[in-house]
Amino acid sequence: MHLPILPTTIVGSYPQPEWLVDHEVLRAEGPPRVRMDRVWRKRGHERQAAQDEATRRAVADMEAAGLDIVTDGEQRRESYFNHFANALSGIDLDNPGTMPDRAGNLIPVPRVVGPIRREAPVEVDNARFLRGVTARPIKITVPGPFTMAQLAFDEHYGDEEKLINAYADAVNAELKDLKEVGCDVVQIDEPYMQAQPEKARKYGVAGIDRALAGIAGPTVVHMCFGYAYVVRDKPSGYSFLPELDRCCAEQISIEAAQPRLDPSILKELPSKTIMYGVLDLGDSAIETPEAVTARVRQALEHISADRLVLAPDCGMKYIPRDTAFGKLKAMTAAAQALRAELS
Repeated sequence: MHLPILPTTIVGSYPQPEWLVDHEVLRAEGPPRVRMDRVWRKRGHERQAAQDEATRRAVADMEAAGLDIVTDGEQRRESYFNHFANALSGIDLDNPGTMPDRAGNLIPVPRVVGPIRREAPVEVDNARFLRGVTARPIKITVPGPFTMAQLAFDEHYGDEEKLINAYADAVNAELKDLKEVGCDVVQIDEPYMQAQPEKARKYGVAGIDRALAGIAGPTVVHMCFGYAYVVRDKPSGYSFLPELDRCCAEQISIEAAQPRLDPSILKELPSKTIMYGVLDLGDSAIETPEAVTARVRQALEHISADRLVLAPDCGMKYIPRDTAFGKLKAMTAAAQALRAELS
């Protein structure tokens, strides 16, 4: 990839159009862990055609906003998690388990009843489609093995480390195929390392390294506090973050804008490039480029510009599309202004 300094991207998702999904259903229960077919307004072949069109429009928005690295906006997914996690063998799709989420609410989750295996590619066709509609560098995300294990009702392994390893092997196979079809950047989403820091210290880094083993090119691990529409008051620091400097991922993606993160934490990840959240998705107001620039400058007090990637905080799919687009425009304008200064 040939990228400018302070490249811009998104974490993964982008707002899905109202003609594709029912937003009231989408927001009613939080990010689903099992399949939630009722969120879709289209059925059968009509759904695939609508998802194709939604992906084209999301990519067009990202290009018009000036992003350097684009995604498919996760237009084909009900959540970052359930599309991949429920496509694996070893899951009883008809009889989910129940577990508490990060807020302590009981939610349905995948029930593991046999060996976890990826029998076929899950996101590869989507990556191939994305590669065909843009000339820009592309990124695809999948849920990480630690997070999938924390949100699984295990009736097969009876051993958390074995469960994480099985998920890691499935993720690894997927990422290798994603690279084969031209995916420039691959990312695993691991929000539950923040939610379960003690377990993350036992299994987190090993799970990441197993999932990313043999994967060439930029690799990213994303950490967050939960979507802004669900979590209003976020802590100003991570319970599990410096430990990730030991993992093999090249980049660590973190939220910083909404939680008002103390950017001095960046000094504790000296070997990593940081994908840094500079757009507050808990605030419906569109930031000015100057406000975004100020957030970036605070980060640059602790990290060199060549190790910084600009992004929103996570959960962009849950905000209005015009707001998302405006925020991205502010971010890319800030990046351009800072590049001019740095040059």
